[in-house]
Amino acid sequence: MSHPTISPPRAWAEICFSALKHNLAYIRNHSKQKVMAVLKAGAYGHGIEQIALAIDSEELAYFGVASVIEARKLSDAGIQTPIYLLGPTLPDERKEIIENGWTPSISSLEEADDFNQLAIDGNANPVHITLDTGMGRGGFLPAALDNAVDYVSNLPNIKIEGIGSHLPSADEDRGFTLQQFTTFEAAVEGKPYKYIHLANSAGLLDYSSSVTNLARPGLMLYGIAPITSYQHELQPVMTLKSRVSLIRTLPAGHGVSYGRDAILKSDTRVATIGAGYGDGYPRALSNNGAEVLIRGQRCPVLGRVTMDQIMVDVNDLPSCKSGDEVELFGVNILVSEIAERANTIAWEVLTGITPRVTRIYQ
Repeated sequence: MSHPTISPPRAWAEICFSALKHNLAYIRNHSKQKVMAVLKAGAYGHGIEQIALAIDSEELAYFGVASVIEARKLSDAGIQTPIYLLGPTLPDERKEIIENGWTPSISSLEEADDFNQLAIDGNANPVHITLDTGMGRGGFLPAALDNAVDYVSNLPNIKIEGIGSHLPSADEDRGFTLQQFTTFEAAVEGKPYKYIHLANSAGLLDYSSSVTNLARPGLMLYGIAPITSYQHELQPVMTLKSRVSLIRTLPAGHGVSYGRDAILKSDTRVATIGAGYGDGYPRALSNNGAEVLIRGQRCPVLGRVTMDQIMVDVNDLPSCKSGDEVELFGVNILVSEIAERANTIAWEVLTGITPRVTRIYQ
């Protein structure tokens, strides 16, 4: 029995492992610290299992995840790198964390007590203490840290392996971030833990500390610099692509897309492309000067982004034809450019690429 022909995807994301490893090498060379690779949110939309497997042999300190669901995916994939839970955990998640030997971050004494009761005697589970130096999302305030450390240190079935904090505005507010470093360094002084960590991607790129020995890069691991002056050092890992499905010449005065926000001023050659906000290409790019790349040339998006398709002006690209490959963002049009035009951030665009977009690993 013959099998039906499988058509190629309408929209796909090419994920480049060599770019990923280039970025990891740059991170290590730049920071001179151990690395926790942040793989939460499906490795920022790139595919958590595939990204983890690609760098599992790189002797990383941890893979950082946001939830037990993500930790479970890594364990099920046979990952050997230790798994770290970046935020507070729910009571009914903690038994699974202990049973699998994952490392939780502790933001309250209630969490510490619970993990201590669940842990097996004689096999103290490692935990990290979270210090709130200004993020306001979790952790102990600096004035309460010493008491918390004393309390947790006396619990027999867990052991403090590290202490960390988080930077809310390292790419926006240098003065506040420097104060965070000062607060953090004073709070952890003399604490003999294996891992002391504070820096995210922006913190790693543009700041230094005399006490930290572990960095937690996320965005820059995927090739996008949160501080643009460093972008030339990184290689984008994801390129989002589609194809031209149709080309027509529409007359002057004809509307394009919903709402007829775009009215053609002259006869225009319009290409329809098989991707839209249903694939994660932001609807907020509508009428905002967004461009795509076809045959090495930027072409303006016309009118509103629809769920499954966008239309672009290919008047200046007479060679364009149906089936041509289209770069929506990637190496030539950075996702950070797309995010800025959509009045959002690169993190949101990357994590918003939907499941129907096929990931192709190279």
